[in-house]
Amino acid sequence: MPRSERPNPRPGEPQRVGELVPLVLDEIGLGAASSAVRLLRVWDAALGEGFARHCRPDGIRNGVLYARVRDSGWMQRIQLEKPRILARIEEAVGEPLVRDLRLRVGPLEQA
Repeated sequence: MPRSERPNPRPGEPQRVGELVPLVLDEIGLGAASSAVRLLRVWDAALGEGFARHCRPDGIRNGVLYARVRDSGWMQRIQLEKPRILARIEEAVGEPLVRDLRLRVGPLEQA
């Protein structure tokens, strides 16, 4: 987010670390890391509670979000929801951060 668009909190007003990390990463030139942080913050809401347990993001490169799914059945279900998921990510992040979602079957880390 460009500096001119960032909200200016009142002096001494506390801010959430989750809101500051993307700003700091942008400031030091790590915009890709900033994008990943913003994506992780909205992932569960964008997928929906039922889907998020079966799919985890691996990374984002050149506007393509790579994610792992539990099995081929979940891959198909999530693939069918791809337009909705991409729209919800864009709405939550406030910019077209992700233009495509690519899935692969693989183990998911436990939260």
